[in-house]
Parts: sequence; C-alpha cells; structure tokens
Amino acid sequence: MSLLLDFLNNYLVNGIVLGCVYALGAIGITMLFGILRLSHFAHGDMMTLGAYLALALVWASGQPVWLTIPIAMLLTALAAVLIDRLCYRPLRHVPTIVMVIASFGVALMIRSAIQVVFGVQIQSYARGFQRPILLWDSIRILPRHLWIIAATAGLVLALQLILTHAKLGKAMRAMSDNPALARISGIPVDRVVVATWAIGGALAAAGGIFLALDTQISTGLGWDLILPMFAAAVLGGIGQPIGAVFGALVIGVAEELATYPWIGGKPVLSPAYKSAVSFTILVVMLIVRPTGLLKGKVF
Repeated sequence: MSLLLDFLNNYLVNGIVLGCVYALGAIGITMLFGILRLSHFAHGDMMTLGAYLALALVWASGQPVWLTIPIAMLLTALAAVLIDRLCYRPLRHVPTIVMVIASFGVALMIRSAIQVVFGVQIQSYARGFQRPILLWDSIRILPRHLWIIAATAGLVLALQLILTHAKLGKAMRAMSDNPALARISGIPVDRVVVATWAIGGALAAAGGIFLALDTQISTGLGWDLILPMFAAAVLGGIGQPIGAVFGALVIGVAEELATYPWIGGKPVLSPAYKSAVSFTILVVMLIVRPTGLLKGKVF
C-alpha cells in the first residue's frame, strides 16, 4: 500500500501537472502548424516571456501571482501578434525552412531581451513551502497542483467551446483543413491568423507561469520544453488541439514514470534524461502512426 501511495503522490500527480504545462504549449504549436504551416521553435520562449511578465506584475503590484495571470496572458498574446507582424508576416511566402530558421532567431531575441531586462538569476514568485492537502486520508497534493490542473482544464474547455461554436473558431478549423479553399470562400484570413497567434501566446503564457509556480523562473525555462511539446503535438495529431492535450498528458506521465524505481530501488531512468522519453515517443509515433492519436495532418 505504501508503494502505491508513493507512486500516486510522487510520480503520477507530478506527471499530470507536467502534462498540463506541456498541453498549454502544445496547443499553440499544433494550431500554428495546422493553420500557418509554421514549426514555431520560439514557442517555448513565449512561455518564458509570459512567466517573466507575471513576475514583473507581481513585483509592481505586490499581488499574488494568480491575480496577475490574466494580464500576463493578454500581454503575451499581444507580444505574439506583434512578433508575427514584424518577423513572420514578411516571410509568409518564402520556403518553410526559412520560417523555421527565423523562429530560432526569434527565440534567441526573446531570451536575450529577457536576460537584459531581468538578468540571468533564478527567480521565484513566492518564498517558502506549501503544506500539501490530504485527500481520502492518503493522497497528498499541493494546492498549486490542484490550481494548475483545474485552470488547465478550464482553459482547454474554453478553447474547445470557441473552436466548436464560435464563428471565429469555425473559420480557424476551416483554415486548418484547407487554407486555399478558406481564402476563396471569403474567410477573413488575417483575422484568423491574429486569433491563432493571440490564443497560442496566451496559453503559452499560462503554461510558463504554471511551470514557474511549480519550480522556479529562469531564462531557459521554456526552451527546455520545446522537444516535449512538439512530441505532444505529433502524438496527439497535428492540427488537433484536443489531441495535443492528450498527447501532452501521455508525455508528462511517461516522463515521470520513467524515473520510478520499477525494478529494485533505483530509478529506471535518471531524471536528467527524462527528455529522452519524449524523443523516443516522438520518433516511434512518426514511424508507426504519423497522423497521431486523433488522426491529424501529415505534410
């Protein structure tokens, strides 16, 4: 019984929380690739930007970080739209590889700007430890983990409602299915592009803040998430936001379970090599089922 509780408390819950962070980033990646055909390697640094904007708001207002999240999401969404206008829009009709290289350049620019403004020291939103909540007299979970899981579920549900019922959401799905047909059908392409960047930036900010809440804030926070988020997007199916969520949860839980001592008393895989799990799942999925779990696009 004690082994089971250790498994639940120290591995499964952490894997779900990590999967929630991956999900918020992977949704933006899969939407940008599905609609704009852009592999956005600067998306992790967008998450870092959101985390630091929230930190600046905490410093300026003295309010808890939870109250600054909506403002940080809005500011990051505006930054994402501005970056598209300045850096990507002029390159929209060039070969794909040029856009990919440009996204690496954007990532470096965002990270360098953060380092100039905030420095390279590790920061945190609050000091001290949180007392875990005891569920059913056995399962321990930190309050911030409950908030992260609940907030992620709420954001994913809101996005799904927009994509399913809102006129703009239907236009976004049409652009993802067939961009050429969407254009000649009168769909406002520019509005769809702006909405895609805004939604991706806002969700990336939320993911970065949640990860920083659970760990610490550093300038490399988002860059370290790029591989797992791309793996989640491919696993779920390119162009499928809900698929990205499922894929992210699988990746997050798999990374944590890979460090569990299944045999003997030592972890199967050192925590330093957890990213190898994401890479392995990504390669296997590309070989076995390129369309992903929910049958996304293959280009």
